[in-house]
Amino acid sequence: MYGDLQHELDTFVKRTPKSAEAHQKNLKRIPLGVASNYRAYDPHPIFVKEAQGSHFRDLDGNDYIDHNLCFGALMAGHCHPAVMKALEPRLKLGTIYGMPHDMEWQLAEEICQRFPVEMVRFGSSGTEATMHALRLARAATGRDKVIKFEGAYHGLHDTALVSVKPHAPDFGDVNAPTSVAAGLGVPQASLRNVPVATFNDLNSVERRFKENAGEIAAVILEPILMNVGMCMPRPGFLAGLRDLCDRQGALLIYDEVKTGAKLCWGGASEYFGVRPDMICLAKSIGGGLPLAAFGTHKSVMNLISEHKVFHGGTYNTNPVSMAAGLATFREVLTQPNYAHVDKLGRKLVAGYRKTIAKVGLQAYVAEAGANGALMLYAREIRNYRDWTTIDTDLWRHYWFGMVNRGVMAQPYWWDEQWTISVQHTEQDIDKHLAAFEEVAPALAKAQQERAAAVAVH
Repeated sequence: MYGDLQHELDTFVKRTPKSAEAHQKNLKRIPLGVASNYRAYDPHPIFVKEAQGSHFRDLDGNDYIDHNLCFGALMAGHCHPAVMKALEPRLKLGTIYGMPHDMEWQLAEEICQRFPVEMVRFGSSGTEATMHALRLARAATGRDKVIKFEGAYHGLHDTALVSVKPHAPDFGDVNAPTSVAAGLGVPQASLRNVPVATFNDLNSVERRFKENAGEIAAVILEPILMNVGMCMPRPGFLAGLRDLCDRQGALLIYDEVKTGAKLCWGGASEYFGVRPDMICLAKSIGGGLPLAAFGTHKSVMNLISEHKVFHGGTYNTNPVSMAAGLATFREVLTQPNYAHVDKLGRKLVAGYRKTIAKVGLQAYVAEAGANGALMLYAREIRNYRDWTTIDTDLWRHYWFGMVNRGVMAQPYWWDEQWTISVQHTEQDIDKHLAAFEEVAPALAKAQQERAAAVAVH
């Protein structure tokens, strides 16, 4: 471990004793001391006391500029005034009905006007959206198998928990990756029904279609691979997938849980100019409340209408979440707000690049819309295997260094990315860049020392 990393860890521990105490209490009753595995990290996670706008405060009173934003679920920022205004009266009218109400049509119309889908159904989480979308795709095609990409995360159902973070030698040949369970409890049938391809490699996708002729129901992907920091699709990759799916009679599914709201007004379809057959939405469409949706053509959705595919959920179209969703689409995810976020994003990226060049750090910045990440590689990654070479100690040095200076630059874990909310300001970006300028020289020095040590051996 680098000496500067240990210094940042020691500083972190000194700044967050109440978080450490709260974590110890949680460990007695809650596995890992957290409600979701992704929130656990050493020496202990930060416990939040309150949040407003683009900032949050921890139990020790430390203030942070928040680019975690609930793993990208808060492009609206915390407690956006339009969302709060919509919620306050709604709480007095009933928090859950389990029956139809008029906000369902309103939000469905907003989604269908913005994305290339004709009908939608709602849920509460991204996991629900991808799970139901894949079942619907299987029903529509009469086929059982789904191609996914190595390293991609699509939720916590069995079909999705294949080759999420596989390791050598289990993951096999990069040109024909082995389907690997993401953990215990994933049935062998799921592995057989989920052939895995390599992101940005159309040949690997075509090979899977040939090996499973007439058996592939769909190809599911994040248009930007987000479970590896950020990996952009190569020119022609999405169009090539569209062509392959059309020729093979399979559906192309965009998992836009992270990109649908945060990329641009019309999501990845608008950003890249390639339309899928089905879109899965969640996270930032709810403005801070649980909300998800999946949409596709009427011809596919009719399988639900005809009771051939079952979709249900007690919490679907919860009126509080729907009110938040409507306010988010109408008053938060607007063209002027996208322009504001884009402006802040350009400033943040330019500042990072200037500092990277100044200190000689071997790194680059990936960015698209509200999303971005410092990628600690000498050249741009193309797929999951490229991402696995990251220096995790160097990344931890970056993250703890930024946090100790009042900037949560992204969620913890080196596979995540930052989000810029509509409530971030120029001053927030200035402070973020000032913190990075302080941390970057030590990162470059540590990187150079590590490279020298490797060269010696």
